[in-house]
Amino acid sequence: MTEIWACTRQDWQIGIGDPGPMGWLIVVLYLVTAGLALCVAGRGGFPERTQSRERLFWCLLAGILLLLAVNKQLDLQSLLTAVARCLAQIQGWYEERRAVQIGFIIWIVVVMVIFFSVIWILLHKTLRRNGLALVGLIFVLGFVAIRAAGFHHMDRLIDMRISSVRLNWIFEMTGPALILISGLSILRAARGKRSGGQ
Repeated sequence: MTEIWACTRQDWQIGIGDPGPMGWLIVVLYLVTAGLALCVAGRGGFPERTQSRERLFWCLLAGILLLLAVNKQLDLQSLLTAVARCLAQIQGWYEERRAVQIGFIIWIVVVMVIFFSVIWILLHKTLRRNGLALVGLIFVLGFVAIRAAGFHHMDRLIDMRISSVRLNWIFEMTGPALILISGLSILRAARGKRSGGQ
C-alpha cells in the first residue's frame, strides 16, 4: 500500500483541480443545480401516486451533483487513474492495460444500463415532467464515464477548443443545465398550481 501511495503521489497531488474561472463556474453550476434539485424534491408538487418516486429521483440528482461539485476541484478521478496506473505497474500488467480499460468501460456501460433501467421504471409515466432532467443525468454520467475511462484520445477530443471555448466545458455544463431548466419548470408549474388553488 505504501508503494502504491508513493507512486500515486508522483502523478497526483491534493489541490484545486481546475482553478480557473470556468472551473469555479462549473462548481457553482453543480452546487446551484444540486440545491434546486433538493427544492424540487421538497416542493415539486408531484401527484400523490408518484410523489415518493419523483422525490427520490430529485434527491438522487442532488447527491450526484453535490459529489461532482466536490470532485471538480479535488480531481478524484485523476487520483483513481493514478492509483490504477501505479497498481498496473507494480503488479506487472501495465502493458495489458488496454484490455483492462476496455473491461472497465464494459463494466461502466453495464452498470449504467442497469441504473437507467431502474430510473426508467422509477419514473414510469412521469417522463413528461422529468424527461429533461433524465436527459441531463445521462449527459452528466456520460461525461463522468468518458473521463473515468481515461483513454487519451477521448481526453484530447473533449479538451479541443472552438475559438477560446473548450468542448470539455460544453459537455460538462450541458447535463446540469438541462437538470436546472427541468427543475425550474417543475417548480414554476407547482407554484402555478398552488396559486391557482387559492
